This record gives sequence, C-alpha cells and structure tokens, in this order.
Amino acid sequence: MAKIIGQSLPNIPWQDRPAGSSEPIWRYTENPVITRAAVKDANSIFNAAVIPFRGGFAGVFRVDDVTRSQFLVLGKSDDGIHWQLEDKTLYPGYDPRVCEIDGLYCLSWVAPTPTGTTIGIAVSEDFEHWERKEDAVLPVSRNGVLFPRKVGGEYCLFTRPCDKGHTPYGEVYLSRSPDLTYWGKHRFVIKPQQIWESTKVGAGPTPIEIDEGWLCFYHGVLTSCNGFTYSIGAMITDRDEPWKVLHRADRYLLAPRELYETVGDVPNVAFPCAALADADTGRIALYYGGADTVVALAFTTVDEVVKTIHEHDLMK
Repeated sequence: MAKIIGQSLPNIPWQDRPAGSSEPIWRYTENPVITRAAVKDANSIFNAAVIPFRGGFAGVFRVDDVTRSQFLVLGKSDDGIHWQLEDKTLYPGYDPRVCEIDGLYCLSWVAPTPTGTTIGIAVSEDFEHWERKEDAVLPVSRNGVLFPRKVGGEYCLFTRPCDKGHTPYGEVYLSRSPDLTYWGKHRFVIKPQQIWESTKVGAGPTPIEIDEGWLCFYHGVLTSCNGFTYSIGAMITDRDEPWKVLHRADRYLLAPRELYETVGDVPNVAFPCAALADADTGRIALYYGGADTVVALAFTTVDEVVKTIHEHDLMK
C-alpha cells in the first residue's frame, strides 16, 4: 500500500466513492463549492490554493471581476467546503498555490509584469500579513508551484516557461533556491507526450510526499476542433532529485464532463491547484477550477492514484 509522508488531517473534506464508480478520482456531488456569488462584483472565482490552518482551512483564490481584472483574495473555512472570502485584493495576478514550509506559509502565483507574467512569491506567518519576495523567474512563465519542504537543503519550484502567447513552450521545469529569492539550477521535468496533453502540460497542486517519492498532479491540454481541453494527470518523481520522473500515467485521471466543467468562461477546463492529504487514511481532496468560472472539489486516495499510475505507466 502507498503511504503519504505528512500530517494527520482528520477533518479533511471527504465523500465516499459513488456506488458503481470505478474512476480513480470522483467528484463531490454538491459541486461547485464556490461560485461568483462569493465576492462582490466577481465575474468568476475559480483556481484555488487551499491549506490546513488552525484547525480549519485557509485559501487563496483567483477572482476575475466585472472589469475582467485578475487578482487574488484570501478565504477561510471550517470544513474546506463552505467558504468565506474577503472582498479585498491581496495581489494582482492569478492561479495561486500555497504550502507551509518550516512553519511559514508560502504563496506562489502568476504575477503580471510590464512585459508578460512572472512567478510571484510571498510569505506569511499568520495568513494575514504577507511579505512579497523578489520575483522567482524572468518573464514569461506560469504555473509556479513550490514543494512543501526543502529538498537537499534547497527550496524547489515547478514552472512552465512560455512566451506572451497562450500555448507555446508547454514543458515543466524545476528550479532551486537557497532562500526563496535567488533561483537557479533549472532542470527539465516533463513535456507533452500523449494525445490528451499534446498542446502543453503544467504543474498542479503542491506535490505530496509519499513513500515512493513525490506524487504530483498536473494539467495537460489538448487542442481539439472546438478549442482547448484541460484535464488532470499524475506522476511520481524522485524524492531527492524531484526533476526525475519515475512513473507517469499515460491517461488523464479526470477530464471535463460535468456542466460546471464544460460550460463557462472557458469551456472544457478541469484545472487542479490544491490537494489536501491525510497521512492516516490516505485520503486526498483535490480542488480544481471548472470552466474558468467556479471552484470544484474531487476525492481520491493515495492508493488509488498510485495504482492507476503503475498500471498505466508511460515510463515502462
């Protein structure tokens, strides 16, 4: 059996697999969990970064308002399902991820620059007061995802270097830093290799440490005759050299099918940004954006995901 290396999270949001379902990831039946109604003048609220916080949960959420400006807001929840979001901007930008490293809450997101987008980094001791660090990379880059602990004494960050357009440069890289300020030692991780992800791939939630290494959910994009389709995949990377992929599923684990995933501002999107994991039970709660419009929730277990990866391993 696979094992999560991490904390006990007895109050993790959870719903058992529906009867008759054999899918590796199953959706929360009350989706979506957050809609545009949660913030005044919001056009959409979708990609969400969620973390355990003082017996409950805290999060950073992407909001696009009625002017179509993109910014981040903070939110709190007792159960990880019912949320209270703030009406004030934390930072301009989008697609946040957040993790706790050595007692410090570390936020990464896609931050605008005069010439494109970079990866912003900010830290907090209380999830209220934030200190912004220097930008991690030169423009243009997206999908900045920090690891939840140092590896070999260094912070690790997934990114997807790209250009000012929407699709070129579709590969994931890993960079390292001694201090969350100076980043280097860039290593290639993955590129599109399968039909369902043939346009581009990008890192998803904070990686989950397991007994085999790092369990990493990611998104892959297919360009069809009807536009982009964003689906959720998974891989396992080496514990000590996390840019080295050990196992990778040859298929998606969840793809847009429900109305809140197929109809919205950007149709056919399931975009994962956060994963809660309970080391005691192996349960995983996965937050993802649906159609760039709402926040949805899905569930799985570490055993289920690892089994799927090994049974359909692209690396064999």
